[in-house]
Amino acid sequence: MEVNTSSPMDEFCGSTFWNSTETWWTTDPDFTPCFEQTVLVWTPCAFYWLFVVFDFYYLKASLDRNIPWNKLNVSKALVNVGLLVLTALDLIMALIKKGGDDQPPLYKLDVWGPIIKFATFLLIFLFIPLNRKYGVQTTGCQFLFWFLLTIFSIPRCRTEVRADRLRQQLLESQQEDLEYAWEEYQYTSFFVFFTFTSIMLILNCFADGMPRQTKYQRGENEIPELSASFLSRITYQWFDKMALKGYRNPLEEKDLWDLRPQDSCSEVMPTFAYHWNQNVRKNYKGRARVEPKAQFSNGNVTFENPHGEKNGRKKGVASIMPPIYKSFGGVFMFGALMKLFTDCLTFAQPQVLSLIISFVEDQDKEKQPEWKGILYSVLLFVLAAAQTFILGQYFHRMFIVGLRIRTALINAIYRKALRISNSTKKESTVGEIVNLMAVDAQRFMELTTYLNMIWSAPLQIGLALFFLWQQLGPSVLAGLAVMIILIPVNGVIASRIKTYQIRQMKYKDERVKLMNEVLSGIKVLKLYAWEPSFEKQVLDIRDKEIATLRSTAYLNASTSFLWSCAPFLVSLVTFATYVLTSEANQLSVEKVFVSLALFDIMKIPLTVLPMLSVDIAETQVSVNRINKFLNSEELDPNSVLHDPSKPHPMSIENGEFSWGDEITLRNINIEVRKSSLVALVGTVGSGKSSVVQAFLGEMEKLAGVVNTVGKLAYVPQQAWIQNATVRDNILFGQTYDRKRYNKVIDACALRADIDILSAGDQTEIGEKGINLSGGQKQRISLARAVYSDADLYLLDDPLSAVDAHVGKHIFEEVIGPKGMLARKSRVLVTHGVTFLPQVDSIYVMKAGEISESGTFDQLVKNKGAFADFIIQHLQDGNEEEEELNQIKRQISSTADDPELIGSVEKAIKLARTESLSDSISVTSADSLMGRGNSLRRRAKRQDSHDSVASAASLKKKQEVEGKLIETEKSQTGGVDFAVYKHYIKSVGIFLSVATLVLNFVFQAFQIGSNLWLTKWANDQRVENDTSLRDMYLGVYGAFGFGQVVSKYLSGLSLAIGGLHCSMDVFTKLLSRGLKWPMELFDTTPIGRILSRYSKDIDTVDGVLPLITVQLLNTCFGVLATIVVISLSTPIFLAVIVPIAILYYFAQRFYVATSRQLMRLESVSRSPIYSHFGETVTGASTIRAYNVGDRFIEESDAKVDKNQVCKYPSVIANRWLAIRLEMVGNLIILFASLFAVLGGQTNPGLVGLSVSYALQVTQTLNWLVRMTSDIETNIVSVERIKEYGETKQEAPWELEADKNKPKNWPEEGRVEFQNFQVRYREGLDLVLRGVSFNIKGGEKVGIVGRTGAGKSSLTLALFRIIESAGGRIAIDGVDIATMGLHMLRSRLTIIPQDPVLFSGSLRMNLDPFEVNTDDEIWKALELSHLKLFVKSLAAGLNHEIAEGGENLSVGQRQLVCLARALLRKTKVLVLDEATAAVDLETDDLIQKTIRTEFKECTVLTIAHRLNTILDSDKVIVLDKGQITEFASPTELLDNPKSAFYSMAKDANLV
Repeated sequence: MEVNTSSPMDEFCGSTFWNSTETWWTTDPDFTPCFEQTVLVWTPCAFYWLFVVFDFYYLKASLDRNIPWNKLNVSKALVNVGLLVLTALDLIMALIKKGGDDQPPLYKLDVWGPIIKFATFLLIFLFIPLNRKYGVQTTGCQFLFWFLLTIFSIPRCRTEVRADRLRQQLLESQQEDLEYAWEEYQYTSFFVFFTFTSIMLILNCFADGMPRQTKYQRGENEIPELSASFLSRITYQWFDKMALKGYRNPLEEKDLWDLRPQDSCSEVMPTFAYHWNQNVRKNYKGRARVEPKAQFSNGNVTFENPHGEKNGRKKGVASIMPPIYKSFGGVFMFGALMKLFTDCLTFAQPQVLSLIISFVEDQDKEKQPEWKGILYSVLLFVLAAAQTFILGQYFHRMFIVGLRIRTALINAIYRKALRISNSTKKESTVGEIVNLMAVDAQRFMELTTYLNMIWSAPLQIGLALFFLWQQLGPSVLAGLAVMIILIPVNGVIASRIKTYQIRQMKYKDERVKLMNEVLSGIKVLKLYAWEPSFEKQVLDIRDKEIATLRSTAYLNASTSFLWSCAPFLVSLVTFATYVLTSEANQLSVEKVFVSLALFDIMKIPLTVLPMLSVDIAETQVSVNRINKFLNSEELDPNSVLHDPSKPHPMSIENGEFSWGDEITLRNINIEVRKSSLVALVGTVGSGKSSVVQAFLGEMEKLAGVVNTVGKLAYVPQQAWIQNATVRDNILFGQTYDRKRYNKVIDACALRADIDILSAGDQTEIGEKGINLSGGQKQRISLARAVYSDADLYLLDDPLSAVDAHVGKHIFEEVIGPKGMLARKSRVLVTHGVTFLPQVDSIYVMKAGEISESGTFDQLVKNKGAFADFIIQHLQDGNEEEEELNQIKRQISSTADDPELIGSVEKAIKLARTESLSDSISVTSADSLMGRGNSLRRRAKRQDSHDSVASAASLKKKQEVEGKLIETEKSQTGGVDFAVYKHYIKSVGIFLSVATLVLNFVFQAFQIGSNLWLTKWANDQRVENDTSLRDMYLGVYGAFGFGQVVSKYLSGLSLAIGGLHCSMDVFTKLLSRGLKWPMELFDTTPIGRILSRYSKDIDTVDGVLPLITVQLLNTCFGVLATIVVISLSTPIFLAVIVPIAILYYFAQRFYVATSRQLMRLESVSRSPIYSHFGETVTGASTIRAYNVGDRFIEESDAKVDKNQVCKYPSVIANRWLAIRLEMVGNLIILFASLFAVLGGQTNPGLVGLSVSYALQVTQTLNWLVRMTSDIETNIVSVERIKEYGETKQEAPWELEADKNKPKNWPEEGRVEFQNFQVRYREGLDLVLRGVSFNIKGGEKVGIVGRTGAGKSSLTLALFRIIESAGGRIAIDGVDIATMGLHMLRSRLTIIPQDPVLFSGSLRMNLDPFEVNTDDEIWKALELSHLKLFVKSLAAGLNHEIAEGGENLSVGQRQLVCLARALLRKTKVLVLDEATAAVDLETDDLIQKTIRTEFKECTVLTIAHRLNTILDSDKVIVLDKGQITEFASPTELLDNPKSAFYSMAKDANLV
């Protein structure tokens, strides 16, 4: 055998390695046997050895262990053994059959070939038990290895079969024996080998069985991805079930899969926390200590406090970025690798395109064999398909990183919020902190997908320029110059946009904050008729916001215009330079289209770069906001020591404390002995509550020692109630012990309240306890403390909000020496004198210091501040007789002070004539949900029924009715066309049509310019005729000018339309939203309403216009492609129909599923934020009870639940992308195949159609994306529309009102005529035919048991609830005939809950700015606030915090009094306005009302009889009817009257 040993490979094989005439320049191509046995076998092997590291990584990262042996892995092992045996046999046979004397020579290939295969198969064989042991169910590297090996073996199949046929012919023709033993063996061995590899490929298409041991429980509902095979994973075939289900009927929560364990908080958080802590430590230099002190732990996650101690030298701000890189960088880098790979594939496409064009050009001259054309088309398809699969995985990875980052940030922010100090809390409102989670953390997620473009875009641009240089030489630089000039222009625009966006964010925060307050205090706004003032404030902010939006919109229009025209300008300039620089430079078809394809590739990175820079800048703002928050000051965990060696369980020694600015408390020395009861007394604002906060470690300790030993329980002055059931609020995370629970309920006087509730203690309480009265909230809060069975109790005035009787009961049963807490150490802040004799020691607070302390007896003897306090108190006569007797006995036994005893005697006489109107017995007092007592109490009642009697029958309905808050409906199915119509109308019909037409014109110009180019390139005459060339160039330029103009105008018209819509939608939403009747606010949580004003409006402002632009661009882009391809190869239209059908199905399946997933996701997102908001509000209670960990777990669970909805929607995106891009790839395949086979001879048209086809994949993908985005986001318009169309209350202003006198009502006569009212449709009547007459100027007290309908009277008077029969007339005018504002602005109410709004004090008193400063000062003086306001630096302009947080509750009540004084109308309603005020303040209020309102008609809903005994008339209500109506003396003289029996019950008669 003659062997040409020309190359080392030829020697290695003993035959030719490469023969181009045989392989390429032929009509029947084939490889040489040497090439087939080396390159085609070793390439897959090399691939596997290179990437085997991934297999090791998956072993390490797996969370599962131990897959049982099953058919699949046993078959894999057996076939693998078969292959090992076969390759070993190959080697042995080669050594036996070759190299002998009369045998063929033995070449290196015969030895090394089997060895390389054997080593690779052995490695794969080792992975079978390893994967089993480590629970890896599928591996991609092995699948790809078998896939490549099988595909690459196919050419050898053909070669072997041909060779065998040849041998058979030779054997038949030649009679003598030829020795073919070795060849025959190779033939058999190869086909056995090929069969085995094919079997392995098939086996690797399936995933292994379920592992036996898993780190996390894998339930029925686990996500199929975990046990999907590699093939199923890259095609997302495992998602089909969900897509089908979603298509058949709208998905619900139960249809969703569990979260992948590696994305859950419990896996993400520890990693992030570890890196965060490392980062924090790095920031402290010169501090050798390993850990900063403050950390909060949850399981194994502790976060360190980057703020450090005050003196710790700090290098800088601990940023979230390094921990993010470290925690999630691995996956990110792997994604980056994939991106790099696809970028390279992208550039192979134009090269193949040029081959196709030259193939068509050669059709005329020397025909190339047809197989090459087909090869090029298939190659183009394979490149595109590979790109599709890799990009799919890339985006998937990036989304996962994004989700994990969001999880990490949300949890880090949550954990931090539990420990921020008060000064930090002051800096930002709850809304702003929630925004960090809702907006800033979300932004990260959106950015991660595109982040790799930072390096990928310049790389793509660089490569494109390199290939362009090869086509057009230096002229490329002219085009590049245009691009480079555009970049700074864009940069300038981008930075302008950014400043506007920051400004808009600021306005948005302000607007949302104000809306939040308006919605929280809506009841008060309605009672005062203040809505217009606040509406104006909101609209003022909105106007500023719209102004910034307008600038942004114009800038956005100009950027999008610049970038859509950039590619054209670039090609125009480049081609012009190219043809004008030299006569020899002629445009050929190949040059034109390859260049255009390359320019197109450049288009995306060039568009993305500036957008990315804006996004990165925005994210930078977010990072800074989050960093600022995470680095902010925390409460010092060491401000309170827990030193058991101290003699007393609670003590403060020489304490000095502040709330972050000036010193609030000084010289505080308190000790609480074991099992003793210590009272703190003092006037409003003297610092009683601050002392309690100091014990809790909430205040900043400036000096001294605070020590507490044991478990704490805390009852705040304003009860913090969670949005959960009554029982959950009391148990507060502890286990339910029925005996103890019932004991607590009885002791806290909650039994009657719970009986009245619609679903007993399973009734859900609304946000902030909205459907409970003040007293009930306070008692639930107390019950929570008692149930927690702590050692130390801090009770901040728990008795203020309840009736005296209930207060006495609670004191005896719970707080006092015989109560449930008798063995505990307790601190009680109180306003009442009654209980003081039973207290172990008393501390009297005055102006932030302790003025005296001691037992009751000692203090009385001292005749100091305390004695004055008591005398003052007794003169108010607020106590009952028996209590006074008790005090009298106590005082007489200790002090021989005739003055004191005298005052007691006087008080006793007073008390004989008094009684409590309200409580007949402890249980009925202030009891829950009846129809009475408090404005709040009726709110959100699902059912209103008359009396406890009917409560029993309601028990049956319990379960249903316990839900107060209607669950947020997530709409199902498609969005109605009406919504789109509404949107188009809001944008404006003319603008909408103009935009469409202009886009159409733009595309027409674009196709025109491309067709013109092909004509130019095909025209041979241009070479000799410069004038012709200039004509072509001129027309080309004109087409470009047309594109530029039409594009700019379309962008502009859309921008203007979008603004138009934003203004229109918001104004309507606001004006209609404020006109909702009160009942709607009661049944809809604030968060939900607020999300309309924030999230949904945001979508309309920013998201919808951008999506619309993109939708129009892509839509017209796809149409253009189809038109162009059909022009060049009309047969393509035949394929369009099946492709369109495929496309349509993918789109429908996707949109149905994806839209529903998005809706579920947004519904599951709000609980994260509302739970967070609740936590921030109740942080001090959570800390006091030390249940932070439980709240962190709850938050984690909510985040996980949100991920459960989010993850499938991310996958749905990928599922769709893979399917659509394959449709696009088919278009590429057919466009190129038809061009090659269809005998098309015009290379220009071929180039045009294929280059358009290359773009279509992306465009198709975008099209579905955009249609579904529009559907998803238009839901915002739908929700806003729905809120704008809800039921409205009666009109505010009526024409008829204008004729009424300025000072109506002049007399203040109030008549009820057979008046009936109910709370909502379908509920029972609350007032049944009430009739009475009140003359102008009369003072009337309204009394009655809980649920008698007292507050319903006042609500009806203000028409908060509308009449169901009968009428109310004021000065003879039926109030139902007036505008609501006319009515409400002419009545005055001092509500039970003092609601203040953030803004100046002045704004709170006089929002319409109708009063002069003097009038306001006068009102402040009368309401005893003048000194306080004078002491403030800003005086009337003193900024009041959100909800009036920076005033004490008593001061807030006085502000409400000042409001009433300023309005000074003829009718005044007082609603239990004395609950939260100490007795002195209460006395002041009463005096002011008596003097200032003596001309007016005053209706008082009374709690204490002394407030109504001097009134002219008393109305006694019972079950919604008037039982008595006469003067108090008359009623007391009649022993049969109900009023008398109330007095008797209270031992007063």
